[in-house]
Amino acid sequence: MAHTAYPQSYYAASANSVPARPELNGDVETDVCIIGAGYTGLSTAIALLENGFKVSIVEAAKVGFGASGRNGGQIVNSYSRDIDVIERSCAPKQAQLLGDMAFEGGRIIRERIAKYNIQCDLKDGGVFAANTSKHMKHLESQKKLWERYGHTQLELMDAKRIQEVVGTDIYAGGMLDMSGGHIHPLNLALGEAAAAESLGGVIYEQSPAIRIDRGANPVVHTPNGRIKAKFIVVAGNAYLGNLVPELSAKSMPCGTQVITTEPLSAELAKSLLPQDYCVEDCNYLLDYYRLTGDNRLIFGGGVVYGARDPANIEAIIRPKMLKAFPQLKDVKIDYAWTGNFLLTLSRLPQVGRLGDNIYYSQGCSGHGVTYTHLAGKVLAEALRGQAERFDAFADLPHYPFPGGRLFQVPFSALGAWYYTLRDKLGI
Repeated sequence: MAHTAYPQSYYAASANSVPARPELNGDVETDVCIIGAGYTGLSTAIALLENGFKVSIVEAAKVGFGASGRNGGQIVNSYSRDIDVIERSCAPKQAQLLGDMAFEGGRIIRERIAKYNIQCDLKDGGVFAANTSKHMKHLESQKKLWERYGHTQLELMDAKRIQEVVGTDIYAGGMLDMSGGHIHPLNLALGEAAAAESLGGVIYEQSPAIRIDRGANPVVHTPNGRIKAKFIVVAGNAYLGNLVPELSAKSMPCGTQVITTEPLSAELAKSLLPQDYCVEDCNYLLDYYRLTGDNRLIFGGGVVYGARDPANIEAIIRPKMLKAFPQLKDVKIDYAWTGNFLLTLSRLPQVGRLGDNIYYSQGCSGHGVTYTHLAGKVLAEALRGQAERFDAFADLPHYPFPGGRLFQVPFSALGAWYYTLRDKLGI
């Protein structure tokens, strides 16, 4: 079988040492078989292993190969659709549970980093940058909303104040969340994989799940092996393919593009982001950026519906970077890559159970770094018989994209064009 390597990204080039992991060959029995060694799968595995379960993970490529090892590396609270949207569509108890969980993922990440001594360049502080006065009003409402759920590490910033933390004059203001922050995402995944293995978990790489036999004793098949389990957790997200057709019908892979500069001088780096916070703007198709541990600027944005790889990523993203930081016009771009995330029509995550023993979480809709860590804990709780928080997610309504898979891309692109036009017009 062909060996799938990491994409040529900055993260892969700067990753911590990676041990050789076996392919699955032959038959294995375990308590829980997890499909996918990204954040969702790894977080679930750690939570289960800490509670005495025997866990095996099958991964089609390598640990963190998908979105977990390619994303912007930002620790951002809440969900892709915020708590106010949930409050309008859910019963009060369900909304309260989901609101209470909206800030837990970041805490789980920090707890894991500390407990398992994960080296992933953790830095505190995240900025939501307002492009317009309308965005500022949204951030004012968001601050009140989050504070209502006990999240108080927030500061509203006017146009003058935001220039103290972001070295550009393009923003009308913003909001600083000191419980936000950023990490080297692939090194976080690799550290969590090592943590799972230290607890007795087994990870099989280059072992794609090609079939699931459902029933009382479900079996996951790979090209050269089988895992018989009491429970299966499906955690493939945008890289799951059509392994579980009823999940792919309600979601769509999308691509986002990222570039990384050459190392910047300490003086130049500090002029861009003096406090070393990460930043995302408030547009529908948002831009996001931060400094790495070795003083490069990582800048991402854009969405390709259907997860096609653009021919020239730098041509798409570099103009966005120069709009914020024209002083980087002569700086070389060392890396450019794309990574896929899974979009749902509601832009809220999809969590549930198929039959009695196949559990899943998917569809972070571009907001996955913190949510996936929460999801792993919630899935593990459900497998231990504590399903209240799992049910709060599972009871969210979800719908297939209009027109089925054939029209997912054009309808989503049309919607994105509409919201992008609204952003540009400031309405």
